[in-house]
Amino acid sequence: MEKLVVLGGGESGIGAALLAQRNQWDVLVSDAGKLSQSAITILDQHNISWEQGSHTFEEILKAKLIVKSPGIPNHVPIIKAIELAQIPILSEIEFASNYTNATLIGITGSNGKTTTAMLTYHLLKEGGIDAGLAGNIGTSFAKALIEDQHEVYILEISSFQLEHIKKFHPHIAVITNLTPDHLDRYNNSFEAYCATKFKLLKNQTNNDHFIYDADDSVIGLGIAKHEVKAKQHPYTNANTNPMFAINNPSLRGRHNAKNAMAAATIAQLFQLSDHDIQASLQTFQGAAHRLEHVVNILKVEYINDSKATNVNATFFALDSMAKSTVWIVGGVDKGNDYSSLLPLVHEKVKAIVCLGVDNQKLIDVFSPVVDVLIETQKMETAVKAAYGLASKGDAVLLSPACASFDLFTNYEDRGNQFKEAVRKL
Repeated sequence: MEKLVVLGGGESGIGAALLAQRNQWDVLVSDAGKLSQSAITILDQHNISWEQGSHTFEEILKAKLIVKSPGIPNHVPIIKAIELAQIPILSEIEFASNYTNATLIGITGSNGKTTTAMLTYHLLKEGGIDAGLAGNIGTSFAKALIEDQHEVYILEISSFQLEHIKKFHPHIAVITNLTPDHLDRYNNSFEAYCATKFKLLKNQTNNDHFIYDADDSVIGLGIAKHEVKAKQHPYTNANTNPMFAINNPSLRGRHNAKNAMAAATIAQLFQLSDHDIQASLQTFQGAAHRLEHVVNILKVEYINDSKATNVNATFFALDSMAKSTVWIVGGVDKGNDYSSLLPLVHEKVKAIVCLGVDNQKLIDVFSPVVDVLIETQKMETAVKAAYGLASKGDAVLLSPACASFDLFTNYEDRGNQFKEAVRKL
């Protein structure tokens, strides 16, 4: 048996290890951090070797193939050593794709990829297509292949998962939009980040399909720069198809109309009728933590948009607000430029509640355009402050525009704490 090393023991790493073992690899899982107890239990049940707390270079460099978890940066010593030894490194997405003949739909973008992936899955399932949903959205692609085989897989794919793409070949590729995000991973180069996103298309042929937002000038520049062989299916705000007159609160906002256009275009490629697509758009239940309606209290709507971890996502959220808004914002600033939000904040936001360890930048930027700005460092305090500021007919919106790691485990923890605090009011 040939040796395969999985670096990282999270969701994608454990899935890759199980799929590799099933396909006759001698597997070692190596994690520089601490493996969860559930990961250890799964690995032990399957007699898969593992180590935690450090990487044993001598053992890892015996591998014929490395599968790298997306969260591991490319500059760490073990990656440099593997590259020097010229051992191939694959992403879990690509590794898993070698073990299925299913039709693959790859969806990426700075924002909207989760909603677009979930919506595509919903439309195809409702249309009778045997489809599965995996990738960055929860269940790893490798694990999905083990648990439940499907004829079609919709894969939400992050830039991190595209870094080590060599032969991965989705039949349908979607880029929803491109705005600055994760630039700390790409030496503060937006161009490098965009080039990574375009790796989704690199192995497509003229028998494949590429769906994208024609209003996004950055995507347009990328198409001009990269060789795009697939059939192109642009969509635009100018679309007047009545199909997109969507009466569904889970798809509020212009950005979700575009997500619906992308998903509907995929459904049309599967020969689903416009009538069926329109009907299914009305029954879609949105992604948790993405403009998620929580509850109305004293005719004030509480909305959880915790997944908005960058400025562009929050721009979409504020743009969709039709009510005077108390905005809860803050967290780990990733070099954010908030200037694009200023017109929307001036127009729609009556008060700001900052929620973070360091709120000074938010205070400096937004205090000139909002009369009331409160600083907090606990979710319960932030929600109570927003409750006190909101009046009948207003909305309270958690849309942080920042990462969550200063006060919360992740954006899900942040959103769940928001919903719990709201329900205690």
